[in-house]
Amino acid sequence: MRSGSKLKLCGAIFDAPAKQLELQKTEAEISDPDFWNQPEKSQRIMQQRKRLEEAIRNASSIVTATSDIDTLFELAREGENVNGDLGREMKTLGETLEQLETGMLLSGENDARDAIVTIHPGAGGTESQDWAEMLLRMYLRWAERHKFEAVVTDRLEGEGAGIKSATVEISGENIYGQLQSEVGVHRLVRISPFDANARRHTSFASVFVYPEIDEDIKVEIKPEDLKIDVFRASGAGGQHVNRTESAVRFTHVPTGIVVQCQNERSQHKNRASAMKQLRAKLYEYEVDKKRDADQKLEDTKLEINFGSQIRSYVLAPYRLIKDHRTKLSIGDVDRVLDGDIDPLIHAYLVWRKTGKIWGDGKEELPE
Repeated sequence: MRSGSKLKLCGAIFDAPAKQLELQKTEAEISDPDFWNQPEKSQRIMQQRKRLEEAIRNASSIVTATSDIDTLFELAREGENVNGDLGREMKTLGETLEQLETGMLLSGENDARDAIVTIHPGAGGTESQDWAEMLLRMYLRWAERHKFEAVVTDRLEGEGAGIKSATVEISGENIYGQLQSEVGVHRLVRISPFDANARRHTSFASVFVYPEIDEDIKVEIKPEDLKIDVFRASGAGGQHVNRTESAVRFTHVPTGIVVQCQNERSQHKNRASAMKQLRAKLYEYEVDKKRDADQKLEDTKLEINFGSQIRSYVLAPYRLIKDHRTKLSIGDVDRVLDGDIDPLIHAYLVWRKTGKIWGDGKEELPE
């Protein structure tokens, strides 16, 4: 395919002129003197501008890349040795197209929203508590890699090591849609650092993700349905945090949903954060009921034990991460645990949309 044809094809797919026109309309809205009178609406429009600018940049970069690759093929046909340059250009283009495909797969009702992530250890005692903390670090590093904002709003320290639970609010582009890939039970196999005999142990932890709900979406919470407890925060945080009852726990009596926040020095701020979490969980709960799903929201949380895992992380006797839904296997375990979960997210989104898997489904990990 010649450069001209490629340029037309890219233009048809990304429709950069239409997005440029939409961006101009968005810029006109932002320039309105009353733009910031409605902060929630203003924030959404600012995010929309960011998405449009990124789409236009991507379209431009792909047009440039395809043109460069076409030129390299022309040089190759003339006898030039361009293998190195061509390989680099093809790799870069492939990575860009994969990122765009991920974005195109995020079209769910709440995919573009920020997310609230909860992590709980399962069977395995200290081992699973340590594993839960490793998962917490993985998601925080993923957010850091992408320059997303991540705030640990609640963290309950484990006995001896790790954590008994943690809640993280992550803000950025398509966070909820991406982190749907992480919902379920995660399994770790390794030589235990807590076992004096250096035996191999299997640990489990569960991850669940809720969309953060805008204030303009009505979620009714009656005061009489709330049980509110205040208590002293646990763990590190300074004298003020530990000596005053700044931590807050909300229990929604009709549904049994419990949320808590203890990361702020101010009880007022902790109350606001806990209420935001409660609204998100109640919204998801109500959506699940209205859609007559086969199982209620809490029923999607599988038993945190053998046979229910969505993904296995094996550190011994070999090193491999395998997603049991998509069949994608990754050998660079350290890189994934350090936050590079994008290939797993992308494979999950493709699998969810098309049913396509990355292996033949015959591979099995040892118990």
